[in-house]
Order: sequence, then C-alpha cells, then structure tokens
Amino acid sequence: MKFRLPQMYFSKIMRAIVEFEMIARDDKILIGLSGGKDSLLLTYALAVMRERTKNKFSLRALTIDPMFDNAFDTESLVRFCSELEIPHEVHHVNIAEVIRSEPKNAPCFTCAFFRRGAINRYANEYGCNKVAYAHHNDDAVETLLLNLLYSGQIGTFQPKTYLDRTNLTVIRPLVYLREQEIVKAIQYHGITPVKSPCPFDGNTKRETVKKLVADLTEKTPLMYDHLAAAMRKNSDNELCHLWPTAKNRQEMRDSYNQFMRE
Repeated sequence: MKFRLPQMYFSKIMRAIVEFEMIARDDKILIGLSGGKDSLLLTYALAVMRERTKNKFSLRALTIDPMFDNAFDTESLVRFCSELEIPHEVHHVNIAEVIRSEPKNAPCFTCAFFRRGAINRYANEYGCNKVAYAHHNDDAVETLLLNLLYSGQIGTFQPKTYLDRTNLTVIRPLVYLREQEIVKAIQYHGITPVKSPCPFDGNTKRETVKKLVADLTEKTPLMYDHLAAAMRKNSDNELCHLWPTAKNRQEMRDSYNQFMRE
C-alpha cells in the first residue's frame, strides 16, 4: 500500500502529537482497532507517521470481538493491517454474555470497561508502553455534554492520559479532526469500515447527544465552536464562573455556628 495523507490531515494529526507530546522515539504503540471509520483512519495515519517521521516507533493493532450475535468481519481487518505491515490480532471477549447477565448496568459502560481491560492486558503482555484510540473532536464535545447531562459533571477525556495501574499511556492522535473530515478521508483512500456487531449501535445516549449537538449547531452555527472552546482550561481565572465545591455536613455546621455567633 502506498502511504499518503492529505496535508491538512497530516498537519492536524501532527499538531496533536506534538502539542500533547504523544509519541517519543522507540515507543511501542498498540492501536485499538474496532473496524469503524475512526480506528481505520487512525491505523492508516499512524502507519503514515511511522514512515514519514524520523522519530521511529513501532505499531501493533488489536481488535476485540465482543461476541455479539451479529456478524463481525474481522478478516478484512487482518488484510488491512497486513497491507500496512502492522502486526494484528483478534481477541474474543464474551462481553455479550456479561451484558446479558447484568441487565441493570449500562451496556455501553460494560462493553467499554471490558474492552479497555483486554487491550491494556494485551499491551502489557507484548511490551507496549502506549495505547492509541481513535477518539476525534466530535467525541470530545459529545463526552463533555454526556458528562454534564447524565452525571452532573463538567469534563471530557484528555488527549493524553497516563494510567498508573498499568503503566500505560493512552493517546488520541485524532482529537483535532472533525468526524466529517474522517468520513471524507476514508472515502478518499477507499477504506471500507466494518459494520459494527453491537446490537445497541445507533441507539445510545451518545447518539442522542450527537443529534442534540447537530440540532443546536444548525440553529446557532457557532454552537459547536463554543462547546469545543469550553473544553479548554483558561489561564484567566475570572472567566471561571462555576460554583465552589459543596460543603460537607461538618463544614456546614461550622459555618452555621460561626454565622450564629456573629
């Protein structure tokens, strides 16, 4: 396969790698390859980076088969990675059975938890020091709203995160790419995504938030940019208007007693 990536894509991915210091010489990076458009582009892009940069690093890819009833074409992923000269394996993890046995738990949370665990164990087993995921800019904005609307917290994932329990660093080189840019990129390269085997695909809280962001942006074109800007820390503390942390019972009692004495 001839390695090529339009300059705009190369620049955005390189910006993320450099700004957040994602990749260093001799890194051994494990790619979480689900077969969707995002992870396919990430795998291709890192193969391009491996060829075009002097900062040499190695790549492996792992696909987790959650063993849902729906068909999952992993053979095409094997061929894809072979063309890119990236070692690739498929691991079968019976996440479907866990979801069936624990119906009270959110299926997306359960699936993500077991996927991450399997990927981290594999990374440690093969001496990888970093794990690369294909989360993009839209994912980050949607996660910000998911946390706010469904858990009452303000926050999103970091472009780079160190996991002290596993001694692994998670990197997300696509964080400056919009989802539609990824769609155009895989069409340009003739890359065909694998249909997700997930029975909940398209019927999740994330999909609800995705539609919400699209509706809001259609009515207010700058809405997405404002949400993306809200993910950034600002050095001007005066721009932070969040309430202080809630006091616990003892602190409230002390404040009450102080107030009553004054």
